[in-house]
Amino acid sequence: MSEPQVNEQESAELEALSKKPFGKRLGYYTKKSGPGWLQAAITLGGGSLAGALFLGVLMGYSLRWLQPLAMILGVVMLSAIAYVTLSTGERPFAAINKHVSPVLGWAWLIAAMMANIVWCLPQFALGTGAVQQNLIPSLEGVSWAPWAIGAVLLVAAAFVVRAYDSDSKGLKIFEGILKGMVGIVVVSFFLVVIKLTTTDAIDWGTILQGFIPKFSSIREPAPAIAAAIEATGETGSYWADRVAGLQKDKIIAAFGTAVGINMTFLLPYSMLRKGWGKNHRGLAIFDLGTGLIIPFLIATACIVIAAASQFHGQTADILNEDGTVIEGREASFAGEADNFVKAQYATELAGLEGDALSGKVDELRDGMAIADKRIAAMLVDRKDSDLAKSLSSLAGPGIGKIIFGVGVLGMALSTIIILMLINGFCLCEAMGRPGDKKLHFLGSLIPGLLGICFPLIWTGESKAALAVPTSVIGSSLLPIAYFIFLLMMNSKRLLGDAMPRGGKRVVWNVLMIIATGLATLGSVWALKGKMLGSFPMGKVGIGVLLVLFVIGIFGFISNNKKSTR
Repeated sequence: MSEPQVNEQESAELEALSKKPFGKRLGYYTKKSGPGWLQAAITLGGGSLAGALFLGVLMGYSLRWLQPLAMILGVVMLSAIAYVTLSTGERPFAAINKHVSPVLGWAWLIAAMMANIVWCLPQFALGTGAVQQNLIPSLEGVSWAPWAIGAVLLVAAAFVVRAYDSDSKGLKIFEGILKGMVGIVVVSFFLVVIKLTTTDAIDWGTILQGFIPKFSSIREPAPAIAAAIEATGETGSYWADRVAGLQKDKIIAAFGTAVGINMTFLLPYSMLRKGWGKNHRGLAIFDLGTGLIIPFLIATACIVIAAASQFHGQTADILNEDGTVIEGREASFAGEADNFVKAQYATELAGLEGDALSGKVDELRDGMAIADKRIAAMLVDRKDSDLAKSLSSLAGPGIGKIIFGVGVLGMALSTIIILMLINGFCLCEAMGRPGDKKLHFLGSLIPGLLGICFPLIWTGESKAALAVPTSVIGSSLLPIAYFIFLLMMNSKRLLGDAMPRGGKRVVWNVLMIIATGLATLGSVWALKGKMLGSFPMGKVGIGVLLVLFVIGIFGFISNNKKSTR
């Protein structure tokens, strides 16, 4: 098995450019970028849409700082991964097994494959929702439509992945397609916010305040939601607990989807695939900054702004002024209201089954106090089509739906493509056959084939909402990768003379420890209290993380001692 070959011509050009001012390097960097855009294509998917959408609905503008912070910390770690990979030229899976621990190497690979499969489900759901609810409404409610749309998405994604595997020309075509898709996503949502701005539908002063970190807002409900809870009186304690639980999952989803564990797998292999080496390290950091950070910040900011301006603390799209449910929104309202009814009237519902139970729940739901109905309506998981419909009056009849439909479909398809691409890399590494194009394509089909089966496990009205539970699972895996590369960045045996020293090493370690620490706290918060039936899944997950950390530390110490003998 041959190691990836460095593009010597590019390496020489970069070495010559390194002595020139940054302005001289800018054009070359822009032309040669690529892996960062692949990262943007995966992060701008169902998880980011759902995270930003539901943050806006539930928290307004108060947590606008959360996703940028998560992305900045993520790029710190991705930059470290790029530094390690390009300095050594080694494939990361083999390097981890050799220099840290095979247990951590396999944990990283398996967790990345799990994340690919788990996250592919909401992408197919999201893409299907975009087509049915925004682009071809006549297909909404048609039983076979999700399968047909899913099959089309899979074929399109497989075609693009095949182009990636073909040759260097195919790689350029692949990257061009991905850049175009990312551009469509960003421009689509940017146009929506421009329209909202020109119609005075948003307050930029309040929005800008939301970029200032206020960590107490993670646990406290937003003022509009707190006021609605207070208005419910005796049932306020239920709603306070309900909001706290929802807020936790939305925050974890938004934070965890900025950079996922499978992104840590994609970056090094995509760089090696392009023939990047030591002299590409500056280009790699530029690529992550322009290809990943900028599109992500613009797109997620626009989604939060649009969602908050239309839905935060609002009930007009769900309830009439007298508290009755608007025709056609009964299912949306019932999804949240029925949780309240079943919790408050458990005694009255005990022993009832079938039609008797359904009838009693309907009766109790209709009899809810208006204050309870209003807070329930505020907490409803909006669909992306709800946001599109609310914008149609601002952007003209039908235009809002088309803009959002195109943007959301671009998000879903680009992410499906990248998830499939990553899974191909994972299978090749697991089988010890890197560079095997047939095996890579076979591995890429696994998450796609499972993803089109989302109708079997998700019947919720909001297709975007499937991304929340899957993102909570995905975010709980992230510390594995962060911890591994924190150790690798400090491995003298691996990096040799390329290991940062002095002040640079201090800066790298401070930033990486902060990122790893926050990712670990987020993972523990996500797992805490999680149950699978009577099985304490959360406790087991936290225990597994702890064991992996201990194995990693001992493996790292043992391997680095060998290098000093």
